[in-house]
Amino acid sequence: MMRKTSFFRLAVLAGTGIALCVLPTLLRPVPALVWNASASVPVGLYRLASGTPQRGDFALVRPPESAALLAAERGYLPAGVPLVKRVAATAGDHVCARKMSVSINGEPVARQRKSDRAGRALSPWNECRMLGRGEVFLLADAPDSFDSRYFGPLNSTALIGRLVPLWTK
Repeated sequence: MMRKTSFFRLAVLAGTGIALCVLPTLLRPVPALVWNASASVPVGLYRLASGTPQRGDFALVRPPESAALLAAERGYLPAGVPLVKRVAATAGDHVCARKMSVSINGEPVARQRKSDRAGRALSPWNECRMLGRGEVFLLADAPDSFDSRYFGPLNSTALIGRLVPLWTK
């Protein structure tokens, strides 16, 4: 009888241990605090806040797969790490990227670059259109940031959440 009880306890402990190891990979937990080391927006500590990011807010974002692969390949960002960007335009805003210049609602807001700092070619997004429901256009403060200038508007489902700066340089 003692052996069955010991075996049962061991099986429960082993099962619990395996579940605790596997659950985080299945649930994809979202961090409450985010350290941004990229100079594309102010370097520092941000808090993930409640609410959907609005125009002007910082956002934690999952980049499109093609952009994420390029960013990892070129060393802009490790694979699987989300971006920190500012929401520059939302549904109803007219975004235009032509001749290496980006404008929102007719106002020039950013320039696109032909190559990154290492001289590798970039493929700028080139369209002029009104953003639809559930779309956002992301820009960072730095002129050489890898953002919607190159991968275009994103569906708002790519937004993980709104970020509030706690301490920045």
